[in-house]
Amino acid sequence: MVYLLFGTKDYSINNEIKKICKNIDDMNISRYDLNNDLTSLVIEDAKTISLFGDKKIVIADNANMFTASTSKDSEIIEDYLKNINEYTDLIFIVHSDKIDARKKITKAIKEKGKIIEFNDDLDAVSLIRRLFKDYNIEYSDIKLLIDRVGNNPLIITNEINKIKIYKGNDKNITSEDILNLTNKIIEIDVFKLIDYIVRKDKENALELYNEMLKVNEEPIKIIVILANQFRIMYQSKELLKKGYSEKDIASILKIHPYRVKLAIQNSRNYTSEMLLKYLNDLADIDIGIKTGTINKDLALELFILK
Repeated sequence: MVYLLFGTKDYSINNEIKKICKNIDDMNISRYDLNNDLTSLVIEDAKTISLFGDKKIVIADNANMFTASTSKDSEIIEDYLKNINEYTDLIFIVHSDKIDARKKITKAIKEKGKIIEFNDDLDAVSLIRRLFKDYNIEYSDIKLLIDRVGNNPLIITNEINKIKIYKGNDKNITSEDILNLTNKIIEIDVFKLIDYIVRKDKENALELYNEMLKVNEEPIKIIVILANQFRIMYQSKELLKKGYSEKDIASILKIHPYRVKLAIQNSRNYTSEMLLKYLNDLADIDIGIKTGTINKDLALELFILK
């Protein structure tokens, strides 16, 4: 069987892959990243009979030849689809909300294989309730968990698994458990910090910055994350002006489409000139830290107070 899994919900895609790989030994599962690996290697692997069992799985991530982007690898896949190895399940993964249904290879997989879309929104509250099905947890603590780790299903699942392991047979989940056992994701607060900085709300910006320091975030790490976010917001805004879609922008910047979506949403209140100014200021701070002219522990605080 040949599968084409596409969409922005990595959690759901990973779950589908686990279903397909169920009862298959790890020795019979090969993984490739088509941003780095040749498509010809993937197809040769798919053609080869496994030495360790009857069935094998070949997974090809970032299969962007199924999107609107141009690729010379389509013919290799088309040839394979004419003579599929029945002992191999070949899985192509596309991290995009759309594929190009007009392409010959897409039509061929639709005819001879299976195409599954993963774009439906997964409600974080419902996911947490489902994962804590046999546990007692208050709604306020569910919201606390979301506030700390965000809406990403993969991160939520990982953090809940940590809590379950720690709690053992204790089925009562408290706010103390969430605060003590989960890692607060710094990226959740970055847009808020950016907003305070741009609006010259120094008091709230410093308060939020100090909260980040309290959970042992390194000042340099915060500076790098801020700079990266200003850069993505600026680039996304400029590319959007030129008529590129979110999917195109994600492909050009080589980042997940969801990050582009957030960047565009959060850049609407700022001009490109404003974003570029702050990006340049942070670049100057980075140079200052590396050359020893700026104290790394005071750099971001001084930047906020400008």
